[in-house]
Amino acid sequence: MTISDRNLTQTIPWAEVAGPLVSAEDAVARLDERLARSPVRDGFVERFHFHDAAAALWLEGELVHVEDLVLHDAHMDTRTPTHELTRAHAVLRTRRQVFANTPDWALSREGMRQLTGHGGFGGPEKDGREGQGTSAPELDRSEPIEADEPDPLAEEFAAIDAVLARSSAVLDGVVVERLPRSEAAPERDPLIYDPDWDEHARFEDWRATLDRTAGLPPVLAAAILWDAWEDLSPLQHQSWLGALLVEAVLQYRRKTTAQLFALNTGLRVIARERRRHRDKTVRLLAFLGAVSEAAALGLKEHDRLAMAREQMLRRTRDRRGHSRLPRLIDFVLSRPLVSSAMIEKELKVTTRGTLNLIGELGLREITGRGRYRAWGIL
Repeated sequence: MTISDRNLTQTIPWAEVAGPLVSAEDAVARLDERLARSPVRDGFVERFHFHDAAAALWLEGELVHVEDLVLHDAHMDTRTPTHELTRAHAVLRTRRQVFANTPDWALSREGMRQLTGHGGFGGPEKDGREGQGTSAPELDRSEPIEADEPDPLAEEFAAIDAVLARSSAVLDGVVVERLPRSEAAPERDPLIYDPDWDEHARFEDWRATLDRTAGLPPVLAAAILWDAWEDLSPLQHQSWLGALLVEAVLQYRRKTTAQLFALNTGLRVIARERRRHRDKTVRLLAFLGAVSEAAALGLKEHDRLAMAREQMLRRTRDRRGHSRLPRLIDFVLSRPLVSSAMIEKELKVTTRGTLNLIGELGLREITGRGRYRAWGIL
């Protein structure tokens, strides 16, 4: 243990945090163990991606309805998407990306570089993808161009190729890294970015805290990292990424193996006065309380989904082997709500067939409208 590690350990108020820490560690372990053997794990994980993304925007003072986020994710918006909704969808895509990769990916240099969109946070890529999509095709010229003379037409083709490559990556759900400053823009707009805000230095300070917490219990390390992120604010326009990286720490430390912990759903329950308190001990206790609340909400939601699944499976007895009802059950469990258009797209059935399947499962209608209808589990 280094001197800095000892100093960090000595500053922890063990007498105050020991009890809440044990409760939080136990709650997370209980939820993860329940999910590891649960038949509704996949649906639970997908549902809480939506809930945690909406809660992340709520913590920033923006209201995003989970129902609108579900429809936006399915490309079936009922109205023009708002700026807050598109930000929540960015959180949703990032959560899926972190959960789909290996547990150590998000905390690696390459993972952080992709998640933040800043090339300076990590070293150069080593898989040969650097500059992919930016090479221009060879053109036949009647008059040769000098070697040191820029080719304007080739530059235009290179720019088009770069845009197409980035668009394809976004459609695939990948967070695309930003272009280097020399290629994207000479300088950042001072109306949007604070020129004195050194994101790279702040992020490196947070990474140093990450290294110093390696010997602490996982939940306590997550609490210190969350508090450090709130204090440093490394990114000006991606403050929500801090909670996601903290969730990735729990996954990397093998505290959660069957899920990506939905921390924001618990932080939403904690009063802002406690989360932003001047006393660090109060902030750490608020975080531990949020972890316990999120785990309790997860257990409650898991039990509700498991019971709903059992009830719906009873309706599939004596059905034919090619029946679409089991697939509809899995789809309903993975979304906070489903519309007839979403079911038609997922199951490849007609509108009439969709309504028949919904009637057989006895789903609860949420909207109650005539033109637009949506359903959820009881």
